Amino acid sequence: MAVRDLDAGDDLLSVDETLALPVAQVGALLLLIEVSAQIESGRLGALDELERLAGPGDRAALGGGGVWSYLQRRTLAVTDAAALVGAVRDPAALNALVGRVGLDAVRARADGLGLVRTALLDEVRAERGPDDAPALAVGTAVELVGLMTRLTHGEVVDEAVSSRVLGWLSLGVDLSLVASSFGLDPVSHRRLDHGLQLVNSVGVAPGTRSELGVLRGPSRGVAYAVTVAFDDLTLARRLRVVDALRALGTDLLEHVH
Repeated sequence: MAVRDLDAGDDLLSVDETLALPVAQVGALLLLIEVSAQIESGRLGALDELERLAGPGDRAALGGGGVWSYLQRRTLAVTDAAALVGAVRDPAALNALVGRVGLDAVRARADGLGLVRTALLDEVRAERGPDDAPALAVGTAVELVGLMTRLTHGEVVDEAVSSRVLGWLSLGVDLSLVASSFGLDPVSHRRLDHGLQLVNSVGVAPGTRSELGVLRGPSRGVAYAVTVAFDDLTLARRLRVVDALRALGTDLLEHVH
């Protein structure tokens, strides 16, 4: 995990911060950056239509989750799909965006941003075979917290690209891990609430819980990234991980006040 003061730039907490671990849908951040950059450069139209590749009859191909595969409309604008990825880590929207911009472009963007051990490896799959990437995405806490810091300062590609990505992430409804300690409304927390403002992204997979975000409070702000890889054989073990992440959230809340 890694925690960084947004204003002073000081590293407040670092534990195994250079260790690359599966981060599940947190890796979609790299996809959203590339989508935003292509929109800004004119290579991709914000209102270009994307077709859903999986729907009500084949949700299992995506492993469940999301919203789009439960809707009747089979096409969405690029920015609507990006909003669904930011809000609910929608697998159909994520795969449609990957299909449009390409994994090679996402990887090239990550390289250009100086990311060495953080990458989006694949599209969403319900099952991974021997010929598939072993995980959707991998990342290190130090690279992810640095990326969130740069986004907050408008330094990822440029201010317009950074702002658009943060806007998509600010729709995130998953406040079940670190952010569960902040007392915010999961479906409406874009405005200040008791002096707090949060932008976060969560990744969930068997044996993986990951979250990165930016929390601003009355006195200061922090960027944070934490990933836990664990033996997910029992509910008790999973709940211990959730409790540990909530404890981190409590510490962050105290710091920003």
